[in-house]
Amino acid sequence: MNPLCRFAVFLLPLLLACTAPVMAQEESSAAAAKALHLLSYLAADYPATVSAGEIRDASEYREQQEFAKLLPTLVQSLPASAAQASLLAGLAQLGQAIEQRQDGAAVSLQARSLAQQLAKAYAVSQSPAITPDAKRGAQLFAQQCSVCHGVGGQGDGPASIGMQPAPTNLTNTARLDQLSLYDLFNTLTLGVDGTDMAAFADQLDERQRWDLAVYVASLSVPAGSPAPASTFSLQQLSGLTPAAIAASEGSEQAAAFRAARAQPQLPQRSSTQLIEFTRETLQASLKAYREGASEQAYDLSVAAYLEGFELVEGALNNVDPAQRKRTEQALMAYRQALQEQLPASEAESRLQAAGEQLQRCVEVLGSDGLSQSLSFFSSLLILLREGLEAILVLAAILAFLNKTGQQHATRSVHVGWGLALVAGFATWAVAALLLDISGAQRELLEGGTALFASVMLLWLGVWMHGRRQADAWQAYLRQSMLGSGGRFGFALLAFIAVYRELFEVILFYETLWLQAGAAGQPWVIAGALAALVLLLGLAWVILRGAARLPLGAFFSANALLMCALAVVFAGHGVAALQEAGRLPLAPVPFFELDWLGVHPDAYGLAAQGLVLALIALFYGRDWWRSRQLRLAVEG
Repeated sequence: MNPLCRFAVFLLPLLLACTAPVMAQEESSAAAAKALHLLSYLAADYPATVSAGEIRDASEYREQQEFAKLLPTLVQSLPASAAQASLLAGLAQLGQAIEQRQDGAAVSLQARSLAQQLAKAYAVSQSPAITPDAKRGAQLFAQQCSVCHGVGGQGDGPASIGMQPAPTNLTNTARLDQLSLYDLFNTLTLGVDGTDMAAFADQLDERQRWDLAVYVASLSVPAGSPAPASTFSLQQLSGLTPAAIAASEGSEQAAAFRAARAQPQLPQRSSTQLIEFTRETLQASLKAYREGASEQAYDLSVAAYLEGFELVEGALNNVDPAQRKRTEQALMAYRQALQEQLPASEAESRLQAAGEQLQRCVEVLGSDGLSQSLSFFSSLLILLREGLEAILVLAAILAFLNKTGQQHATRSVHVGWGLALVAGFATWAVAALLLDISGAQRELLEGGTALFASVMLLWLGVWMHGRRQADAWQAYLRQSMLGSGGRFGFALLAFIAVYRELFEVILFYETLWLQAGAAGQPWVIAGALAALVLLLGLAWVILRGAARLPLGAFFSANALLMCALAVVFAGHGVAALQEAGRLPLAPVPFFELDWLGVHPDAYGLAAQGLVLALIALFYGRDWWRSRQLRLAVEG
């Protein structure tokens, strides 16, 4: 035997010894999930199969008998535990009850009770790590399920013709009330033997299956039913059924439960709990990455940021903005490791660094309130930081209209920013009272509005530059006074510029108000008033200075300001979409200027480079036209 073979013979037992516990654990988890799946099926379907001792569906009854016989075998394959004997005895009683055609409600309750015992005995998690999203689930349903179950879930899809048994009608409230979200998730994971319902474990990751389960649950809720202010935890929404809630708490509470599980909301948590959620979710992400589930690991890393750390960023910004930035960079570095498929040891190292930063955040946020001076300056800086870009845009537009004799169009601008104030406060009120705006939604809102504002500012800057010469402006006026389209464009830009900042300002002040406490709250108000005076002073300086500038110089200065803000907004927009997980990370060796939207990332720099290239292109075009006109006049 050659040395390589001898080495292989020596190594094989060692590898088997190392992998055997892992394989055994996976097999045990699969058996437990299968047993829970069968118990949920019996609990949901037996009452409709046997009624008053009479069999209504012979084929269904035979299948339930087979499942009742299979369940003890599955439980016996699980690791020995103190509860195993009790479970086996309960399963024997369940099998006898089915053979004796006992009352459906009693058998269903018995199956549910055994499922709870099994989940507790073998620590089977019946709730998702990430709050499910019904909107994502709707897209998945359209792609994966509608061909059989139909667009509306009524079991009438084009592929359902001739299926035996027919696809389930998912709008049947009585049927869906017998199933928990975990039951739906488990069905999607394992499929249903003897039917065309396939297992989706290989096609959809865990998060997608939970999203899809929530959407399926929503199909049995009457259209237009508002989601109530839920008093149910995510664990309850996942593990309980509307039927169980109706039996214990009445039909009204069951209706509330039904609606709440169709749109699970993010739980209200303290800063410490949010950071702890971030840690736990990141650990789950690393575990998934080690097991080869890289997509699930990446999804978990995004969720850890958006449903945890993102929601404490406002509080950190009020106390220690530098610590907020360091933690954010550490979290993005870990996410990058997953994205680039780096070795698990490197991912673990980066996660450890992120964990250290998160611990510092806990220490920073753990102090008792804010001092009066910190409350004042935090309030001052929030409004200055978030309001500066908006006030620059508004002041520049108003100065432009006044300078060019278009005072009548200023009304559209005032209407635009006035509506933005109303919309911003309305969004906050809806978010606070009716919905729960997640970190992902915040980032998507910020990123989308920033990129749209960048396009608008680029257009306005180039447009102003093209009319920087007095004769060009006069020719424009002779051809067409500022019409309704132009006024609408200015009003829209004013709206976007203010709305983009206002919602975030409100959220920051809401956090600051709680942090400051009763003693610091007057200083929060004082800081906001001081910032407002400074911003109004800046606007007055721009308007006053514009009045004294020659028309050509004013147009050039305003155009440069608009173009510069377009570059800044492009960087901010890309960064927000990256934090939301909608764009990948591509770090490069480059300096960072956060207030200018400059980040060491290829996507953000590329977006800003594109804006700069367009500015150069349009400025070059205007220069060439001016040169050609001058040569024509001189010639």
